Amino acid sequence: MISLLTAISSAMVYGLLPVFLVKVLGASMASVGFLEGIAEAMMALARIFSGLASDWMGRRKPLVLLGYAISAVNKVMFPLAGAVSTVLAARVIDRIGKGLRDAPRDAFMTDVTPARIRASGFGLRLTFYTTGFVIGPLAAMGLMALSGDDFRLVFWIAVIPAVLAIIILVFGIAEKLPKKFAPRPLRLRRSDFELFTGAFWWAVAIASLLSLARFSHAFLILKAHSVGIDAAFVPIMLVLMHVVYAAAAYPFGILADRIDRRLQLGLGAIILIGADAVFATATVAWMAAIGAALWGLQMAVTQGLLSASVADAAPTRLRGAAFGIFDLCIGLATFVASAAVGALWMVGGPPLAFGFSGSIAAAVIVLLLFCPKPKARVSV
Repeated sequence: MISLLTAISSAMVYGLLPVFLVKVLGASMASVGFLEGIAEAMMALARIFSGLASDWMGRRKPLVLLGYAISAVNKVMFPLAGAVSTVLAARVIDRIGKGLRDAPRDAFMTDVTPARIRASGFGLRLTFYTTGFVIGPLAAMGLMALSGDDFRLVFWIAVIPAVLAIIILVFGIAEKLPKKFAPRPLRLRRSDFELFTGAFWWAVAIASLLSLARFSHAFLILKAHSVGIDAAFVPIMLVLMHVVYAAAAYPFGILADRIDRRLQLGLGAIILIGADAVFATATVAWMAAIGAALWGLQMAVTQGLLSASVADAAPTRLRGAAFGIFDLCIGLATFVASAAVGALWMVGGPPLAFGFSGSIAAAVIVLLLFCPKPKARVSV
């Protein structure tokens, strides 16, 4: 429920933010890419810190609460923004909040979910999370239509579900404290790195490449706007993408608990190439809609699976750090992708930008074919 409410709040803002930046504040495509990249990089750095801190504390909830609280309070900066620099600051602070909560939250989920159904568990959370990204843009579109495209009013209303999420987290979730716990140094030592198996680094490598191919959703929104969809209705692309994502995440999570995960990852990469091909050539709204649906499907196929693979391979006493490393690598890859795609878009338009994504997805397929997943040893 916390993931659902937070996603509703975020989607109400981010479904409109790229167009708000370009149309209202006069930002360039390159600056949008730079903003998204910086935000993702800061989130990645916060994730590695919070992952280590949760292992050091032996607690997950305090950091999860801090992260959600920062994001909720920070939401008020968006309706007050009068310059691109203010939006940049707000976006970075929001991503820091997300970074602080993500690794401890995933480690907490790993702690309480039996190994045999971990992919299903992560898939179920993704279903609730992505459902929020269906409700949020629909609410944003309705409010935009009723208010005469008042971006700032929508941003103010988006604060409400973020606050509700904090209330549920404070009063609705209790963390079972460990009976015996010895605080660890707030750093990773060489002996700690030796505990991370080849299976863990394999999952990190695949996830990083996929993140390099999957740049910020801001560019999907801008592509929709470029083919003639009105600013008030461009969030429909996020709705469609997340409807598919939400519907497919849990079934594919169940599937990942039962089949060779390399096959499922390969399927996800193939679907991503198809999405890129559609977006690169789209000239009308229905083509962009097909691209958005395929984009959501490839996310559903791969995301829960990768989180479960990290959970299975992570040492028990370093789960927070493991998800921090995983998220750091994903965030750095997304930073590079978003910054690069903003520049590529300006040079060669959507065909060059989405062609870059498709090429990286093809590299993932090659890696899956020639670099089999190592066997995981028992975690300690």
